[in-house]
Amino acid sequence: MTRFPKIAVLSIALPVLFILILICRDRGLNPFIGAEDDLSKLIREDEPTSEDEINGENQLSSDKLLGGLLAPNFTKRDCLSRYQSISYRKSSPYVPSLYLVSKLREYEKLHNRCGPDTESYKNSIKDMVSGQNDSSSECRYVVWIARAGLGNRILSIASAFLYALLTNRVLLIDEEPEMANLFCEPFPNATWLLPKDFPFMYRISRFKQNYAKSYGNMLKKNKINASTELLPTHLYLYLCNDYDHHDKLFFCDQDQTILRNIPWLIMKSNLYFLPSLFLMSSFEEELDKLFPDKEMVFHHLGRYLFHPSNQVWKLITSYYKKYLADAEERVGIQIRIFHKNSSPFQQVMDQILSCNDKEKLLPQVDMGKSIVAPFGKGKSKAVLITSLIPSYYEKMKNMYLKHPTLNGEVVAVYQASHEVTQHTMKNVHNQKAWAEINLLSMMDVLVTSAGSTFGYVAQGLGGKRPWILYKTETQKIPDPVCGRAMSMEPCFHCPQVYDCKAKREVDTATIIPYLRHCDDLYWGTKLFNSSSQKP
Repeated sequence: MTRFPKIAVLSIALPVLFILILICRDRGLNPFIGAEDDLSKLIREDEPTSEDEINGENQLSSDKLLGGLLAPNFTKRDCLSRYQSISYRKSSPYVPSLYLVSKLREYEKLHNRCGPDTESYKNSIKDMVSGQNDSSSECRYVVWIARAGLGNRILSIASAFLYALLTNRVLLIDEEPEMANLFCEPFPNATWLLPKDFPFMYRISRFKQNYAKSYGNMLKKNKINASTELLPTHLYLYLCNDYDHHDKLFFCDQDQTILRNIPWLIMKSNLYFLPSLFLMSSFEEELDKLFPDKEMVFHHLGRYLFHPSNQVWKLITSYYKKYLADAEERVGIQIRIFHKNSSPFQQVMDQILSCNDKEKLLPQVDMGKSIVAPFGKGKSKAVLITSLIPSYYEKMKNMYLKHPTLNGEVVAVYQASHEVTQHTMKNVHNQKAWAEINLLSMMDVLVTSAGSTFGYVAQGLGGKRPWILYKTETQKIPDPVCGRAMSMEPCFHCPQVYDCKAKREVDTATIIPYLRHCDDLYWGTKLFNSSSQKP
């Protein structure tokens, strides 16, 4: 008699549970993992920007043009972040040179004369298709093509822009769907996006290291050299991590003499190759005038070029105001795991905690006690963790939630997204990544992972020398566990090892005083001030 109701309840409950599981599966949700992350909620709940948000921050610092980096002739509502970001980041003490400022204004005029939809652009396209090389035209171009993740893309775009600046070319970006609506247009009254009707789009999609018409392969097969009379109207430059010796001859002055006469250079890159431009004697004088302070190159170029779109800026400001604004100090910890086998979770967690203790970035906790009251009266700190793996956030959040700190400080731990795996080809993933990079750049203290381009961009935009979590090898915690970066410049991971004048292999980090090996990856090179102490 008593078993029938139980069977009836089960017969009703089980189908309902099965249907719920199917619904969750179809929607890409796992009911046993938990709710969507905070940035996903903000994307889903996106509301139109109000007039108060557009006009409500007119009390910005007088340095809203970032020392002259930014042109004043933009419409504010088209890109809110351009003039509002300074109210979320500390004012930079690093002032761009007057020469850089004037050069940027000159470039903007060139871009307006030669950019898409101008007669000059249309004529140049006609010449390229017909094979007619018009050396008298002032309009020459660098077309940038994407490869790898968002951090790599941002750094390689900055490198391509500096090259365009040095060679009086116009930079155009091949915007793939996964990069749509991430950035504002950086140049006034013009677009930097390559038009979709560009004649050789089908070749761009096929362009790899072994492409026969790349400059490196043409050199290898002796199809182009300094004495070539009929130069092509366009060439492909391959500057990615798997490039070879002939591709790297791009960094030689004698090769730049050839490239100078090619109207269209189509460049595929995933590297911050900018440091190697400083090795070239043809650019030396100009670079010295542009950047007297060699450690500020990406800091200035990054803040000039990369402004979050209104959609991404809404994510950034909404999250910041909700979770981070009220803290007395904000600490960002960026965790990038390249190889799980050599970087087990607990080992990396111990390294992070050890670094925080060693550098006194966060207070220690009394693991023998539990918090009995929800809030303390000490200094408040907000910790923002960015990582594909949510376990680091969960561990640190629970540690500070359950146990009191030894000095009485109150620590709250946050993580904006929980992506688990990298989805470079998905636009929403890149929106979240770009939002998190900007949030990290707004922190008072920054900890980054060695070799991470994600961290490089954040430190450059924020003007910070981070504490670097050194790479773990063979499942051992490195000693020391972390160290302060000697320069805020990003690391060039794959520099050339060739002296163009001597025509022999050489350690290029020993040629000029302000180019040295990176403090996070010993084989890379990065820019330092010549007076800086070597790492």
